[in-house]
Formats: sequence, C-alpha cells, structure tokens
Amino acid sequence: MGRAFEFRKARKMKRWSAMSKAFTRIGKDIVMAVKEGGPDPDTNSKLRAVIQNAKSVNMPKDNIERAIKRASDKSLGDYKEVLFEGYAPHGIAILVETATDNNTRTVANIRSYFNKCDGHLGTSGSVEFMFDHTCNFKIPAEDLDAEELELEFIDFGAEEVFEDEDGILIYAPFESFGAIQKELEDREIEIISSGFERIPTVTKEISKEDQEGVEKLLEKIEEDDDVQNVYHTMKETED
Repeated sequence: MGRAFEFRKARKMKRWSAMSKAFTRIGKDIVMAVKEGGPDPDTNSKLRAVIQNAKSVNMPKDNIERAIKRASDKSLGDYKEVLFEGYAPHGIAILVETATDNNTRTVANIRSYFNKCDGHLGTSGSVEFMFDHTCNFKIPAEDLDAEELELEFIDFGAEEVFEDEDGILIYAPFESFGAIQKELEDREIEIISSGFERIPTVTKEISKEDQEGVEKLLEKIEEDDDVQNVYHTMKETED
C-alpha cells in the first residue's frame, strides 16, 4: 500500500470531531460553493460534491436545503479560505485550513493557540511545501475492482486506488479533482464522498511525552469554529 493508504489509516485511528462540528464545517462549504457557482447542484459541481459529503455524515436533508437557501441570500457575508502555517514544539510542522468571515479574529485566535502551547506561527510557505495537496473520492466497492479502476483512472490523474472497509478510495493531485469527478459521474459510479487532504511528505517520530504537548496544541486548534482541517508531520502510531 502507498502513502495515501497509510495516511488515511493513521487519520482514522484518531478521534473525530463531534457531529455538530462536522455539520458546521459542511455548512461553510455549502456557503462557499453556492457563492462561487450558484445554488443549483446540477450546474455546480462543487456544490454536488459538498452535498454528497453532507449525506455521508448523515446531515439531514432539511439542514442541507436551509444552508443552500441561506447561502443564496446576497446579504450573507462570504467565507474566505485562509491557510496558516506554523510549528508545534519539537519541530512538528502544522498546517491549518480555515474558513472565516473575520480574518482578524481568526489570526488572533490561531496565533494565541500556538503561543500558549510553546509553538509559533510561520510565514506563508514555511511549511506548506512539506505536504502534498491531494483530492480523494470514496465510491462503493460492489462490482468494482480497485486494481482495474486504478489502471483506468491513471489517465485522469489517479495516483493511488485501494479498498478498505468503507469502500474504494481514489487519491490524486489536487488539480485532478474535476477530471475524476466528471469521469465517475459519466460512468454513473456513485460518489459517496469526496474532498481534499494534505499528506505530509515526511514525518517525525517523537516520544510519548513530547506527543502530549503537540496533541494539546492540535486539540486547541481543532476546537476553533473557524478551523476546517489541521494537518501535521508528527508520526502517528496505533498506540
């Protein structure tokens, strides 16, 4: 198995945010998708993808429809995607993806988390190069062979295709999202969920005691309402 498989395995072993937090994140994704491409999922591929993700975490249909209607209100402010880069203690690089309607607030909050946990914010580009920006798709495994699918989707940018208990996962560079989404839809293959991840190109192993300090910072960051995703270079273990 490749790096994407190992990354996914490690991420799944970590605790996931509460469902309400997942709904908040998807709600922001809906707003950004509607503002960018309109409220009709038939003509807005980004919105289609977000709706699929909402369904995959059992977000009620009424919640989805309300979020779309709310996002269509021109008086509603937009969310801006802002990337933060920094270091936790012991040289662990951290990348924070946010969606905010108040950048001043978000900057102040993220900086305070780093400072309180003996870390520090870095400048733009200081750690982003340590992560590969990827896209991913989860599809049902029934009647599909992962190895055959990988060969067929190489031309559309797929780099790694594997099966786990959740279905078949397709990983590709960030730029290949549209081509793979279109091909899956053209083949009428159900997309259970899709998204983007940043996979560390290198990881660093530290002691259990040192890990606790890094985990403390990660928890503070993840609890912030403006934060969508957090990635790091700490080697994750099954312990």
